[in-house]
Amino acid sequence: MSSMKHIEIIAFDADDTLWHNESLFTITQDKYKNLLAKYHDAEWIESQLFDTETRNIEHFGYGVKGFTLSMIETAIELSEGRISGAEIRQIIDFAKEMLKSPIELLDGVAETIEKLSKTHDLMVITKGDLFDQESKIARSGLAHYFSKVEIVKEKDDEVYQKILAKHKINKDKFVMIGNALKSDILPILRIGAAAIHIPYHTTWVREIVADDELKNYNFLQLKGMNGLAELFI
Repeated sequence: MSSMKHIEIIAFDADDTLWHNESLFTITQDKYKNLLAKYHDAEWIESQLFDTETRNIEHFGYGVKGFTLSMIETAIELSEGRISGAEIRQIIDFAKEMLKSPIELLDGVAETIEKLSKTHDLMVITKGDLFDQESKIARSGLAHYFSKVEIVKEKDDEVYQKILAKHKINKDKFVMIGNALKSDILPILRIGAAAIHIPYHTTWVREIVADDELKNYNFLQLKGMNGLAELFI
């Protein structure tokens, strides 16, 4: 994938591709483990919370609200119902802090998006809670650069196929850029389109892909947004 000059539509993931997100969850999990420290050790709390989140994705989806409900459910289970109303309130307050956190763009994002918007059709494809994602896109200061925004419950081969069909996008002239191999990169490659991986400094455990799963895929990986625009212009 040496040249991207033929690409007409560039799609970006949002969280941890355009702005910081996973770090907020990490900080909140640390607060949560401290809150429940009197009931269990940190490793066990983290393990049980992950299991609860995994079970609940089909019910609550991705994002802060689903994460919060999973934290509350896990707290009730781990405390055997002894968790207090005041402690539940603290968990809810953790969530409110996350939802009102300022949007912090990653290095090079603002300049890259502005530059590419002058020559290409840009779009966002992100998963998560509709209200939260719309709010973050609006507050990011980038919304006016994107002609299309798709907020989905999941990112897989079928979802991407439907998005391309909906917007009548030729997959040969499309590229997806994101930080998550499992949801941003591999599904796109499987449907025959191009993808560029820009890793974030931390990866949610559900998005980790084993190295041996990548050996049959060909994609470009960059260290950051700086220099991305030059691939297309």
